[in-house]
Amino acid sequence: MLVLSKRKAKWRALLCLSAAVMLCSPVRQAAAAAIAPAVQSGSSSAAKDDVAAARKELYEQMSAATGIPWFRFAAIDQYERTIAKKKSGTAEAPVKSRLTGIQIPAPVWAGPLNPDQADMSPDSIRFFGGMGHDGSGDGLADPDNDADLLYSMARHLLKYGNSASDFSIAIWEYYHNGRAAQRVGQFAKLYEHFGRLDLAGSAFPLPIGNSYAYRSTWGTGRSWGGARIHEGTDLFAPHGMPVRSTCFGIVETKGWNRYGGWRIGIRDIENRYHYYAHLSGYDKSIGRGDIVTPGQQIGWVGSSGYGSPGTQGKFPPHLHYGIYRDRGITEWAFDPYPLLKQWENQEYRARKNKKK
Repeated sequence: MLVLSKRKAKWRALLCLSAAVMLCSPVRQAAAAAIAPAVQSGSSSAAKDDVAAARKELYEQMSAATGIPWFRFAAIDQYERTIAKKKSGTAEAPVKSRLTGIQIPAPVWAGPLNPDQADMSPDSIRFFGGMGHDGSGDGLADPDNDADLLYSMARHLLKYGNSASDFSIAIWEYYHNGRAAQRVGQFAKLYEHFGRLDLAGSAFPLPIGNSYAYRSTWGTGRSWGGARIHEGTDLFAPHGMPVRSTCFGIVETKGWNRYGGWRIGIRDIENRYHYYAHLSGYDKSIGRGDIVTPGQQIGWVGSSGYGSPGTQGKFPPHLHYGIYRDRGITEWAFDPYPLLKQWENQEYRARKNKKK
């Protein structure tokens, strides 16, 4: 037992040392110092590109030090970013001058019974069963230090193993929330598939042209299904018109819904759920868990819904498009009309510029 304990202690020391060496090089520190103002201001696309590059470098360095794939760190960080409460008047969550958005609560970091909830001593944090570790090699376990945060998260993940199922269990054990485990797993799959952090593209859900019509119908009453409001926008179009994905995302739901008929739901990297309803059918290549891109065909306009599976024709053919945001505990709908107009105008401009 003594030999095993010594080996485990030696392994922990080597892991911490390798993480500290890789994450605290002068190059890494200089990059973080240069990027921090851009993180706070989010002023330009170039600055955002620099931030994304610095974040990915950070994930890859921690991956090399721990053996955990970079996209898992990216998925946790992105999930934290999407559920964080934002300060009024700012574009970023309150994460101070850091590259990562991970925020570990003080009782979890320092230990629930630790009398000093701001404790940064690795020894006393370990004594009180806290999660915090020193990943930067400065002798402190600082919850506002990117290296310490990622290393501490890595130590938590490694307790459960390195397979995809182990990762899912580790995330559930951290959040104690099945929805969180699902979201982080979805984000990891997206990052792994595309190999990059920037997944911000968009597309209008119907082919651009004059054969559809829509207006803002958010919040209007419904004629079927009891007292409820319209959580989306109806785009009236000919039966069989192709329906396209508006985003990079992963298919979360597919099948019959008594209200929406044949419907499909896609989750994007910003933790938004895109809901396409009243379809006449699906593209056969699309299934649950599949990854889609902006403009990819996913189905066809129809008039299904308002009854048992297969019910058709209770209303004119149209696409019901809704969008929902997940904040971790609750998920709420918001008006998609402004985004639809934005995406439509972008495609018209792109088409016009291509003709020049």
